[in-house]
Amino acid sequence: MSDKNTPFFVGYLAAPGALRRFLIAICVVFIAGFSALGLTLGVAQDDPGPGAFRFDYGRQTVTGVIELTPYPLVRVTKGNDRIKPGTTLMLSGQGKSSVDKRAIPLDGKLAKVSGVILQRGDLNMLQLRGGARGISEVEGASPPQQTEPLGRWKLAGEICDGKCLAGAMRPGRGLAHKACANLCLLGGVPPVFVSTQAVDGSEFLLITGPDGEALPKSAYDNVGQFISVDGEVERRGDLLVFRMDPETLEVLE
Repeated sequence: MSDKNTPFFVGYLAAPGALRRFLIAICVVFIAGFSALGLTLGVAQDDPGPGAFRFDYGRQTVTGVIELTPYPLVRVTKGNDRIKPGTTLMLSGQGKSSVDKRAIPLDGKLAKVSGVILQRGDLNMLQLRGGARGISEVEGASPPQQTEPLGRWKLAGEICDGKCLAGAMRPGRGLAHKACANLCLLGGVPPVFVSTQAVDGSEFLLITGPDGEALPKSAYDNVGQFISVDGEVERRGDLLVFRMDPETLEVLE
């Protein structure tokens, strides 16, 4: 016969003292174990670095020349205390949207742009305000803008969307970010290549197709993956543009 003193759990009765102590010990072990696992996984991740909406800067308004790469940029000609002339800002709308409809008619023209800066390192993006308050043509001749070819490069790194990478989300890069990044890219947000090797002093390059067209849809499958790819690099102000050759793309991981 079984020992009548052996603890036995009955769902509608209070747990016996010995079983209660055992369950508490198991819970403590599980909580501590999962906490340690979470800490280990977090420490093992690459540090995405500082990047954020710079609301502390306040609304920024500058004047410059609108360029299409085909993604809209503004080459700043008249800046302010934070954004100096010669700065090149990628442009985006609110959420996962582009500003193509507003920017395309102003290609090559002088315009005033206004919005909130997103910034990670030397990567800068301006999220425009709505309508004409965000972007509008101004009077005056558009000064010529130079594009400096930097030759052909073979780079290793990741394709990301420029907005989340710049600070709209954390971490803003890697496979955990892939689905969100693809939604941004489908919405027309400028894509950025994060290179493991600095190119002319920068690890962030706006990435396009080989002839300066939009990033090929075939490359979307490799967003957030560690890849190598060849292409031509050019400098536009303080921003580098990488015209990738999709035929050379290779997954490295």
